[in-house]
Amino acid sequence: MTVIPRPASTIALLDNSSRVYLTKRPKTMKFFGGYYVFPGGAVEKGDYSLDSEYIKNGIQNESFDAAYYVAAARELFEEVGVLLGSTDDGSDLQFNKGTEIEYRRLLLDGEISLLQLLKQEGFHLNLDNLTFFGHLVTPKESPIRFDTRFFIAQLPNGQYPNPDVNEVDEAIWFSPQEALSAYQSGKISLAPPTIIALRTIMNSENGNPLMMPDLQTAKKWFE
Repeated sequence: MTVIPRPASTIALLDNSSRVYLTKRPKTMKFFGGYYVFPGGAVEKGDYSLDSEYIKNGIQNESFDAAYYVAAARELFEEVGVLLGSTDDGSDLQFNKGTEIEYRRLLLDGEISLLQLLKQEGFHLNLDNLTFFGHLVTPKESPIRFDTRFFIAQLPNGQYPNPDVNEVDEAIWFSPQEALSAYQSGKISLAPPTIIALRTIMNSENGNPLMMPDLQTAKKWFE
C-alpha cells in the first residue's frame, strides 16, 4: 500500500557569509535519525489559518498553498528560535529569552499557532524573507513520505539560532561546499534531498538559477 505523502516545509537559513545552518536530528527519530538536515517539518492545521493582516508582502508563489510558507517560518522558530518577521513599525524582532522559549514550547505542544503568536505580540511575518527554491516528494517505496517545499532565508539582524535540545542533537554553520565535503568524507550523514538543496545553493552562487531539479534529473549528482 502506497503511503500518501504529508505536506511539509524545510528552510535553509543563511548567514552573512553564505553559510547554511544544518541541524543533526537525534538518532532516535524515525525519519533520518542521526542525519544533518535543514530545520523543517510537516504543515500543521494552524498553518492554514492565514490572516493577511499579519502577513507582509503577499505570497511569492501562488502555485501552492500559503500554509507552506507559514510552516517554514514556524518550524524555524520552533527548532532554532529564529523568527522571520518585523514589528508594527518595521523594526527588527526581539524577544527576551524566557518569552521566546515559552512561545516555542506552546507551538511545539500545539497550544497556539504561529499566527496567534504574531497577533499577541503585534508582529508580522515577512514573506520577503522566504524564497521558494524547490519541491520534492519522498519516493513511493518509503514507509514515511513527505511532499516538501524548500525555502531559503537570510538570518535576520540581531537574531541567532538557539536549537531546541529535544529536536536537535547539534548544529553547525557550513558553507554548502564544506557540508558536501564533510558528507563525502564520511564525517556527516546527509539525505538526498539535503544534498540536492546544497548543490543547488552552491551552484546558484556561480550564477546558476536557484531552483532544485527533481530527483530524476539530480541522479547524476549521486553517481
